[in-house]
Amino acid sequence: MSDLKHLVRSIPDYPKPGIMFRDVTTLFADAQGFKATIAQMVEPYRFEPIDAVAGIEARGFILGGAIADRLGCGFIPIRKKGKLPWNTIGQDYDLEYGTDTIEIHEDAVKPGERILVVDDLIATGGTAEAAIKLITRTGGDVIGAVFVIDLPEIGGRKKIEALNVPCHAIMAFEGH
Repeated sequence: MSDLKHLVRSIPDYPKPGIMFRDVTTLFADAQGFKATIAQMVEPYRFEPIDAVAGIEARGFILGGAIADRLGCGFIPIRKKGKLPWNTIGQDYDLEYGTDTIEIHEDAVKPGERILVVDDLIATGGTAEAAIKLITRTGGDVIGAVFVIDLPEIGGRKKIEALNVPCHAIMAFEGH
């Protein structure tokens, strides 16, 4: 874990003063770091029957595609409102100043399918919570949520675990 942590770039005061942005693109750019990241994210689920990985836009697409390939299952994109070309269902979630919406195709998940939710970082948990609610509304069973980074002080992981969804992150950073 500590070997990978040094590959994450920290950018102070982005996107606003007081925020320490954790940039995983530097981790993705390192071939061995990216390979190790995917391996560590997959490890808790290697022997779980999983029908699909649901990746949250946009870095969750990069991670989710690789994880789905390793697990031998399908991939479901979870996108911002208006980006998917077919009939969709949406779920609102809270932002600091208002709300936003994510969507999936209405036929992306079949009832009873076992889905793993993937994204790069869990902070407040709002986007991951919305993704879980979308999948649940379609009849899917969210068997877990996996992230590269957890920001434990913000409490998103606890929010996801309160939904009875096991949560795994391969590293944590203090602060916001």
